[in-house]
Amino acid sequence: MSVLRVKGLRKRYGGRDVLAGVDLTLDSGEVVCLIGASGSGKSTILRCLDLLEPVDDGTVWLGALDITDPRVDADEVRRQIGLVFQAYNLFPHLSVLDNVTLAPRRVHGQRRRPARAAAMALLDRFGLADKAMSYPDSLSGGQQQRVALVRAVATRPRLLMLDEVTSALDPELVTEVLTMVAELREASMTMLIATHELSFARDVADRVCFLHDGVVHEQGPARELLDAPRQRRTQEFLRRFRDR
Repeated sequence: MSVLRVKGLRKRYGGRDVLAGVDLTLDSGEVVCLIGASGSGKSTILRCLDLLEPVDDGTVWLGALDITDPRVDADEVRRQIGLVFQAYNLFPHLSVLDNVTLAPRRVHGQRRRPARAAAMALLDRFGLADKAMSYPDSLSGGQQQRVALVRAVATRPRLLMLDEVTSALDPELVTEVLTMVAELREASMTMLIATHELSFARDVADRVCFLHDGVVHEQGPARELLDAPRQRRTQEFLRRFRDR
């Protein structure tokens, strides 16, 4: 069974269809990157899937659960999904370790000692163990984003969603974040990634979906779509993007 199935997803803002019938699937361990121009709906898809935005039409299944059913427990859905934004959203008054252990303890009911041990193991794995007692404002942007990723992974989500996680970073800090995402891919984490980093999408994604006019206009294996797109709109977008 697919981890995620999206059928006919629609979202309107001010009478405009930002999402006009999106169809999408993710299998276990698959990495899918969403690309498209600003305003194409990449971030809106992620926010709808995490139930941060109400869905106007369509159906979304997380495994066998219809999460667009109005009777669904939104908090239970979010316990199964990790979402990382471009703005980090770390709690400034908490240490790195406390940021990472907050959800496992408060949401998933883990005891303090095992939650801290698991968090330290993750921080060590991604080269952040020496920052465990530091506070976010003492970290670089790249370190903060990596902590945000560790925090999302600490809950062992069925699906990890990343929303332009490198957009707020200086170019020299982008690589360390993308390297961490690549490591998560090697660990078979199921990921849906909204990104403008086309070279990263080519290297890490199993599949790339190009969004245009509120739908998945073209999708396919990452290298195939990015190097030899079939649809004219995709070709035009990639040409404009590379000519910047």
